[in-house]
Amino acid sequence: MLPQLRLDDLLQELQLRLSDVLGTRDRVHALLEAVLAVGSDLDLQTVLRRITQAASTLADARYAALGVIGDDGLLSQFITVGIDEEKHAEIGSLPHGRGILGLLIRDPRPLRLDDLGKDPAAYGFPPNHPPMTTFLGVPIRVRDAVFGNLYLTEKRSGGSFDEEDEAVVLALAAAAGVAIENARLYDAVRRREGWLRASGEISAALLSGDEPEDVLHLVAQRARELSRATGSFVALPSEDGLLVEAAAGPAAAGLVGRRLSLSDSPAGQVLAAGQPRLLVGVDAQDVLSAQPVGSALLVPLARRGVLAVTTGDGEPAIEPAVVDELTSFAAQAAVGLEVAEHRRDAQRLVVFEDRERIARDLHDLVIQRLFATGMQLESAARLVERPEAASRVRRAVDDLDTTIREIRSTIYALQNEPSVERSSLRSRLFEVIDAGAEQLGFTPAVRLAGLVDTSVPPELGDHLQAVLREALSNAARHAGATRVEVVLEVGDQVQLVVRDDGRGLPADQDRRSGLANLAQRATLMGGELRVAARPEGGTELVWTAPL
Repeated sequence: MLPQLRLDDLLQELQLRLSDVLGTRDRVHALLEAVLAVGSDLDLQTVLRRITQAASTLADARYAALGVIGDDGLLSQFITVGIDEEKHAEIGSLPHGRGILGLLIRDPRPLRLDDLGKDPAAYGFPPNHPPMTTFLGVPIRVRDAVFGNLYLTEKRSGGSFDEEDEAVVLALAAAAGVAIENARLYDAVRRREGWLRASGEISAALLSGDEPEDVLHLVAQRARELSRATGSFVALPSEDGLLVEAAAGPAAAGLVGRRLSLSDSPAGQVLAAGQPRLLVGVDAQDVLSAQPVGSALLVPLARRGVLAVTTGDGEPAIEPAVVDELTSFAAQAAVGLEVAEHRRDAQRLVVFEDRERIARDLHDLVIQRLFATGMQLESAARLVERPEAASRVRRAVDDLDTTIREIRSTIYALQNEPSVERSSLRSRLFEVIDAGAEQLGFTPAVRLAGLVDTSVPPELGDHLQAVLREALSNAARHAGATRVEVVLEVGDQVQLVVRDDGRGLPADQDRRSGLANLAQRATLMGGELRVAARPEGGTELVWTAPL
């Protein structure tokens, strides 16, 4: 009987060992499958989630999490398995890396606990958190740095995590480090490609002649997309600080037009120092005091302005890797803006040189010939015996004088640089005349003499527009005119004359609110308004103001 019993014990032990071998083989196969699954994708977020799921399966854990350690030593990401979205919402904000989680961050070595609540470093769980007792923590290393930690709790089969669980998860963590490094390198290459493509898009837009405002909006939009930020803006120097010229993101409409201090704001300090600046937490609130900001990165546009990207309060902070990428992008965008500006200056110079040549030719050739013709006609008028013929010659001389004045006015306009910010007074007056021609049904005769664009101040120019608009409107609505003449002369004073051949001033003078407004405008500018009937029929309106 004794040898038989001894043989049964040996067979039973052999059966148990074979069962352990089969179990170990299955776990090794599962580990190999997990390693293959983890390394089969290059998207970082997908890789991190697969690592978490594989760790939960290999250790037979009900709950698993992967915490990514940020530059501040706390958890910047926390990916979980086993807790659904509804439970997440009940628990509230994700952990920051204190208590047991922080212990593994401070001392990155494998940690196994039979009861989480009994450990001195435990903080306890927030409300609505599922109960957790057993614990296994393993660090994930990428090269020589700790990337994050795997946290496993509650074995489904009961009991605590053992050495074999720890060994399997450690092996997975080693493979995970390689997969994470590959995913990060691939992500860096893709992002660099995106920045290069965006720089090329900005340069193409600038060189194709797009408006600078549109290009600045494109810069802000691409910076926001590629840095994975919530918002972005471009601020350029103005007379009293920095002016936000372009913005992208949900709050873009409220940012454009905002002014930032050159000395007190982070944007002004970055522009003065010429160095990028990454702000996180409380320091980031000074970037846009009216809006909550979680993190902000500000880079100079080669002393031409500042490009900034921001994240909202409670959102993941801007990654340090973005600093160099955004700085390089801003430098290239600034070079593109500089080249485009020089190109526009060169084009304007060509236009100005052409205008100068035309003005010189008009002055040296056309005016001199007209003047000589006028002198010859004046001499001929003295020799003409018939008064009618002499009168006609003098009228021709007067017409030549008028033509000379108009050409001189054109020369002055050609020689003076038009305002970039506001169209010239001459062009704005012709816009009013074109609008009046639609009401009249014909185009008025127009003569502008003197330094219309350079001598007339903006306020007086606005009054002239309003007076001319009212005068043409009256001629169209009340006079029934078939001919209207507009004469503007600028010398020591501004004189606007509007004549028509209509029915003249009505006998009933009670309703003259329009003329009263014109008289008030003249008084405001120190001038006067005269309205009188013409002997040959019609009305003459004379509005004058001193310069």
